[in-house]
Amino acid sequence: MMSKKPLVRDDLNILKGYHSPQLDVPVKLNTNESPFSLPDGFLEELSSALEKLDLNRYPKRDANELCLSIAERESLNEKQVFAANGSNEIIQSIFLAFGGHNRSVLIFEPTYAMHSQIAKITGTRVVSGLREIDFQVNADAALRLIDKEKPEIVFLCSPNNPTGNLESEALIKSILAKLNDSGGLLVLDEAYKEFANQSLSLTVDEGSNLIFLRTFSKVWKLAGIRLGYLLAPEWCIDEIKNVSLPYHLDSIKQKAGVLALKHENEMLAQLENVKEEKNRVYENLLDFSVNVWPSEANFLLFKPNEIDGYKLWSDLFEKGVLVRDCSSWEGLEGCLRVTIGNPEENTRFLEALQEILNNG
Repeated sequence: MMSKKPLVRDDLNILKGYHSPQLDVPVKLNTNESPFSLPDGFLEELSSALEKLDLNRYPKRDANELCLSIAERESLNEKQVFAANGSNEIIQSIFLAFGGHNRSVLIFEPTYAMHSQIAKITGTRVVSGLREIDFQVNADAALRLIDKEKPEIVFLCSPNNPTGNLESEALIKSILAKLNDSGGLLVLDEAYKEFANQSLSLTVDEGSNLIFLRTFSKVWKLAGIRLGYLLAPEWCIDEIKNVSLPYHLDSIKQKAGVLALKHENEMLAQLENVKEEKNRVYENLLDFSVNVWPSEANFLLFKPNEIDGYKLWSDLFEKGVLVRDCSSWEGLEGCLRVTIGNPEENTRFLEALQEILNNG
């Protein structure tokens, strides 16, 4: 006799998992990874370091060496840093600590899908504010929405994924002032910070409710390691630690992060190359039958004028080029996003796109 299967929570029945296709094609430009290999000697140095680890023992629970290395780079103290298995684990921890039942988060769509996805998984109500036609957040509308909904958490992504635009410092400060008064938390997701040509003057302040998400998955070339970190006041880090699992960050990740920071110059060496390639791809797209938006990240959002977005995605895939299909996302109807790869990959993308559009 078959047993009766347990049911998932009612609020999870409508959820679909986050998926970015992992398909075997020659040119993969859909997940915003670095196209460049790790610096010479890094893997050998990591391998040597791993031989000295006692992998039969649990990892350092607070990842002290890694957090201290990050803190020194960011001019903070070790207690203002929390490291985890990618920024997604940190997002989940934020919701576990400050979200949940009868609490809400304000997110401005379109933006990184995992903000709302993880919110829903943790039972946090999602309030969606809509960006304007240029994908900017209207400050007055945002403040009115905060007054109305009184969210416990607000997420801003800068540069925003998948649109590539920066949030202005004036916007961030105005929202932060409101949340400092109401007791809300402002989370600034800066996964693509290094690619931007502008930087913020804002930093961690023990008297402020602003916290910063960063990752080793992009410019640091460690997407396969899954390592991210949070910069926040000590009181916030303490609450995040209270909801994190014991020994959640393994010894290998901790050592890889420490070594990456020691190789910072080599890790960031191709940053200008990525920016130059992004500009080249952008300028070429301006001559195609597409709309393309400026970007401060390592990707470009574009929309074909004379062909369906999903059809174009499929045609590119048939030519061995994989980009991100955003065509069915609310606010991005018909749009695709292409990661900036190495020069050869970018050229193959442009040639395939031009051929498809010319024959369309």
